[in-house]
Amino acid sequence: MYEGLNHWGFVIASYAIGLGGTALLILHSLLTMRRAEARRDRAREQ
Repeated sequence: MYEGLNHWGFVIASYAIGLGGTALLILHSLLTMRRAEARRDRAREQ
């Protein structure tokens, strides 16, 4: 007896989670870097 389960839903979900997490990590890193650079520039002006 074979129950043909469709695995593509899980594959697509895992790719979406992986790519979404990567995109969020990159966005967070960029925003943090910009804040740190602005803080550095303010410290140099003083």
